[in-house]
Amino acid sequence: MNKKLINVFTNDMPASKDAMVHIREKFNEFGYSVTTEFSPHASLIICIGGDGAFIKAVHNCGFPDVPFLGVNTGHLGFFEEITLEEFDAFLLDYLSGRYTIQPLNTVNATVITKDGSEYHHTGLNEVVIRGRQSSTVHLGLCIDNILIQKFTGDGILCAPSSGSTAYNYSLGGAIVDPRLDSLQLTPIAPINTNAYRSFTSSLMLPSEKTIEVTPEERERNIYVFNDGYETGYTDVARINIRVSDTTINLIRRHDYDFWSKVKSKFL
Repeated sequence: MNKKLINVFTNDMPASKDAMVHIREKFNEFGYSVTTEFSPHASLIICIGGDGAFIKAVHNCGFPDVPFLGVNTGHLGFFEEITLEEFDAFLLDYLSGRYTIQPLNTVNATVITKDGSEYHHTGLNEVVIRGRQSSTVHLGLCIDNILIQKFTGDGILCAPSSGSTAYNYSLGGAIVDPRLDSLQLTPIAPINTNAYRSFTSSLMLPSEKTIEVTPEERERNIYVFNDGYETGYTDVARINIRVSDTTINLIRRHDYDFWSKVKSKFL
């Protein structure tokens, strides 16, 4: 690790670009080198923008071990901890070690096709399984090899605790404290009639559980979305979803409190 090397990534908003100039100048004053090219040897990755910019940076950097700091120039800013107005004061805290590290769990989907090929997708917020063009999809759902249900609806979402406040929340899923190791399964527009019986609320599972999704034979096209990144498949045999061993380390203020954040952003 190069303790004096900082990576900075930003979206294209004018406010974010202005913030990058200021942040670069402040770190230069303390003898740091700042680059917009990812280096696994950097001591810190700064993401400037909103939560979308943060997610993009995490994916573009390949879910690295390097800790992240979010500077919010967007709207919600749930991952983005610091505003530009707060940055100078926070920088002094950072240099003196007055901060905490919040580990964020990720979720992994392993797609196994009928020819035995495997494809892996990692999401910080969620992994979503859908059918073609958001048409009704029919899926067998198992938890640790036990068939729980034959689901019919628009699809399912699986989120680690750190992703519970994203798409999962808009679907009516539970907000989960990220200090809990859990995997949440949330239905998307489930069909619950005399013909189809689909669960209509989220299921909360321990993080060591594995969800197995088996498309019915009629399902020729299955789409996997990890944090909005779409990949289409044909001839899917099954998809195994679990909490990944990969974590993202997010720098927080020394007095950060998750539920205060929830209150300020949602309630």
